[in-house]
Amino acid sequence: MYKIAVLGDRDSIYGYAALGLDTYPVSNREEAAKTLKKLAEGRYAIIYITEAWQAQLQAEIDHYVTEQLPAIIPIPGVSGNTGRGMYNVKKSVERAVGSDIIFNNDN
Repeated sequence: MYKIAVLGDRDSIYGYAALGLDTYPVSNREEAAKTLKKLAEGRYAIIYITEAWQAQLQAEIDHYVTEQLPAIIPIPGVSGNTGRGMYNVKKSVERAVGSDIIFNNDN
């Protein structure tokens, strides 16, 4: 059975443990990259990662974009929403349908 993990700074992710998700607090880039690799190669179908750590680990995350599993999904951290999560959703939709379906009418 596949599992779900949450990766990020302790303050941003500790509440997810109450939902039964496996939490992996990290405090530096090397630790975060190593943990992400371990999770991606393990039995995790979904890895939630805080937007701040996603920004720092984008090169590592790019290795898994074409893989079926895991799905690596950015979530806001305690510092707030940076918009990276919505940007990723927009890019995924563009790849799936072949064009940008979200546009601004305000010109």
